[in-house]
Order: sequence, then C-alpha cells, then structure tokens
Amino acid sequence: MIGKYLSVFLVSMVPLVELRLAVPIAIGMGLDYFPSLIVCVLGNMLPVPLIYFFARKVLIWGSKKAYIGKICNFFLVKGERAGQKLTARTGRFGLFVALMLFVGVPIPGTGAWTGTLGASFLNMGIKSTALAVGLGVILAGTIMALGSLGIVHIFGL
Repeated sequence: MIGKYLSVFLVSMVPLVELRLAVPIAIGMGLDYFPSLIVCVLGNMLPVPLIYFFARKVLIWGSKKAYIGKICNFFLVKGERAGQKLTARTGRFGLFVALMLFVGVPIPGTGAWTGTLGASFLNMGIKSTALAVGLGVILAGTIMALGSLGIVHIFGL
C-alpha cells in the first residue's frame, strides 16, 4: 500500500503530467480519494520553492552558454513579456486569481511547474505563489478525481 502511495507521489512531481496523471493513476489502483489527493498535492507542491528560486537563475545562466543560450534566452524574453502584459491587465490581486486558475486547469503545460516559473518572472513573492499554486493544484486534483470517478466528463470525453 505504501508503495502505491509513493508511486503516485513521485508521478505527481513529474513536469507536464504532475498530479493530472497521478490522481487518475491513484484511483485506478484503487486507492482512497482523499489520502491520494493529499499525497498528490504534496508531491506536486514539493518542487515549487526550487522552481521559484532557481529556475529563472538557471535560464539566465544558460542564456550565456553556447549550445543552450538561444533557447534559454527565448524563454527569458518570452516570460518577461508575458509577465508584463499579464500584470498590466490584471493588477496584483487579479494576478493571484489568474495564476490559481491557470494551474487549476487540468491540461498538460498549465500545472505547478509552469505556473511557478511564471510567478517567478512576475516577482509575485514565494508566499503568494505557493498559495495560488497550491489552490490551483487542489482544484486540478479535484477536477481530475471527479473525471476519473466518472462523476463529471472532462473535455467531452
């Protein structure tokens, strides 16, 4: 039993799939919903501080390197521009809600990893980022669980 929970914990840490895959796996393995959701949320949130504090620095470092410089610079410029536009449109409070909803949409590429990296570009602060991302992760996990249990249909599937 502990091995199953460890498996979904580790899957929830993987970029792109995160708990969007871990929750259906947990339900498919017959694990209880609430303990599984807690394990998946914890696994998905564990990388958040590392991403917030270091991912941008890695991109800055990489932008000065020969082989990876162009792609790192692309992400830096793209992230800065997107952050400025979003801040201008939503303001600081709206930014919190926008981040929470962005992370809460259960599709690959809109999870805690991407949301946290975006928040670091916006200098939201670790507390606001962790709270918005955490609420978004809980929302995404709930949506995925309801879909996996057949209670709601996700994306018309």
